[in-house]
Amino acid sequence: MKISREVKTGILVISGIVLLYYGINYLKGRDLFNSSLTFYTEYENVEGLVPSTPVTINGLSVGRVVDVDFKGDGSGKLKVELLVESKFEFSKNSKAELYETGLIGGKAIAIIPAFDGAEKAKKDDFLDGTVKAGLTDLVNQRLTPLQEKIEIMMVGADSLLGNLNDVFDERTKANLRASIAGLNETMQNFKSASKGLNGLIASNEEKLNSTLTNFDKVSSNLSKTTQDLAEADLNNVIKELEATISNFNSISDKIEKGEGSIGKLLNDDALYTNMKGASKELEELLRDVKLHPKRYFRILSKKEIPYQEESN
Repeated sequence: MKISREVKTGILVISGIVLLYYGINYLKGRDLFNSSLTFYTEYENVEGLVPSTPVTINGLSVGRVVDVDFKGDGSGKLKVELLVESKFEFSKNSKAELYETGLIGGKAIAIIPAFDGAEKAKKDDFLDGTVKAGLTDLVNQRLTPLQEKIEIMMVGADSLLGNLNDVFDERTKANLRASIAGLNETMQNFKSASKGLNGLIASNEEKLNSTLTNFDKVSSNLSKTTQDLAEADLNNVIKELEATISNFNSISDKIEKGEGSIGKLLNDDALYTNMKGASKELEELLRDVKLHPKRYFRILSKKEIPYQEESN
């Protein structure tokens, strides 16, 4: 059977159209001869996400992003089509997380599988879309409060500088210059005094050395004396002193109780009275001897002199 040229041309054209369709879908990430599952998710912003971006599960690449386009309901959200080639089964409550792939940008999607016993995800199901904060977002979160603090600090610094400008008027500046000049003069005087002190020390170096040597000797002698005192038998001395004090206390107690001659002498009132009387009589005798010596000369004279009472 002979095939006409028109049939051959039609078959060639149809084959080209099929190949073109397959090639376009292949470039979009679709494999018409593969039993892959298609899922959908949506995000507010997918900056950096492009078709053919890998889709991973637990870090393993299991598919790719097929298409990114507006959802078309007027909300401005973006609808993302995912092609999963793996036979790994997970719940329809799993999430599609958008994350950064590196420091220089780029986005990818990771499916966070859920094993909650719910219905398994099927073709054309929608997965909840979440966004994982990347390095840029974290830096922005940290820098935003810091930027606000810096702005507040700059405002405070500007206010401080303004107040300083108000304080440092011409009079204050002149006083400050005078104070600095006085401080400079004081430093010069201190420098001169320091030079004089150095000269004094240099001229009396021998005397200072001699004084320090004598002080060292005195310190050595004092240390030796202290050591001798430390090595002395102070315990026996203290014990003997305590015994002496104890004996003195015993003697004092006996005197207070009237024991012994001294105790009787101090505590016997009769003896005191007798001694007082004897003292008075002795005083009268001495007065009488002074006034009438003739009465007592007859005792010394060999010749008896008769006693004659004299009038006062």
